[in-house]
Amino acid sequence: MYTKGPCVNPSCISVILPFRDAAATIDAALSGLLAQADAAREVIAIDDGSTDSGALHVRAWAARDARVRLLHNHGRGLIAALNMGLSAATGALLARMDADDISHPERLTRQREYLRAHAEVDVLGCQVHAFVEGGALGEGLERYVAWQNALLTPDDHAHARFIESPLCHPSIVVRRTLIDHIGGYRELDGPEDYELFLRAVAHGARLAKLPEVLLSWRHHDNRATFRDARYGLAAFRTVKAPYLARVIAEAGRRLVIWGAGATGKRLARALRQHGARSELFIDIDPQKIGRTAQGAPVASVDALDASRDLVVVAVATRGARTLIAPQLEARGFVEGTSAWFAS
Repeated sequence: MYTKGPCVNPSCISVILPFRDAAATIDAALSGLLAQADAAREVIAIDDGSTDSGALHVRAWAARDARVRLLHNHGRGLIAALNMGLSAATGALLARMDADDISHPERLTRQREYLRAHAEVDVLGCQVHAFVEGGALGEGLERYVAWQNALLTPDDHAHARFIESPLCHPSIVVRRTLIDHIGGYRELDGPEDYELFLRAVAHGARLAKLPEVLLSWRHHDNRATFRDARYGLAAFRTVKAPYLARVIAEAGRRLVIWGAGATGKRLARALRQHGARSELFIDIDPQKIGRTAQGAPVASVDALDASRDLVVVAVATRGARTLIAPQLEARGFVEGTSAWFAS
């Protein structure tokens, strides 16, 4: 558990904004962030090796607005750029922003006010509006944004954190004391934001979200979320496994994986690498029940024992949570304690 302490500028929000080749969108991003005449904010824009005129745009903003600072990361990559921004920041609160997204002019003010009033919250996001320039969102992305926007309270975020990243990274404001305690972003072959959130909760931090749409989240085919393997399903599974295994170990219960299909087996293998071995698989497919998976029996839901089991649900079928959660609750399992959803 970390403790909150003093920082350089208690009233300031420092926005960390890495960019590369963002000439087409950086002006809109900065305009939203700086629309309010609020001296207690700074924008640290880190150029990660741009080959277009994006850095010139930022330099022009800096020349007329002292709140903008331009740094150069010389193409060393996103993690290095983010950590450079964290090191340069002077604020008690650290915000994230991407160069192709657009903030509501009052976003930072609303988030600062909330954090001042809620000392128990350490990382605060907001609801987002996702859009594709000149096109429509895919069905999967639309469902993901709706799921993410529905998570509001610290308990919502804590219980859902092993499903997917519960916060939109460019929407967050985080207390500097938390970052100082857990460290910045880690170099890894996976989603750096998701790992940061999991690490924060593991250290006792609480995540929440404002029930207001204060960020327009732009998507396009070249976004790293879609084209980089570090943001694929396998990478997310690899990142979540050690944190979920720690929760399982601390519970001291028999691990049961609900889902004897490919999704459940992949998660079971990932957890086993961190010392959490599934002793039982649950499935509703009669052709699987009575067989074994990875050396463990596959049984029906009737084999569950709420007095000794910890159930991790790993079923990729759409709507699975709606069907499975009531069955677990009826058998005495409590989500976030003896039952976790991980897909």
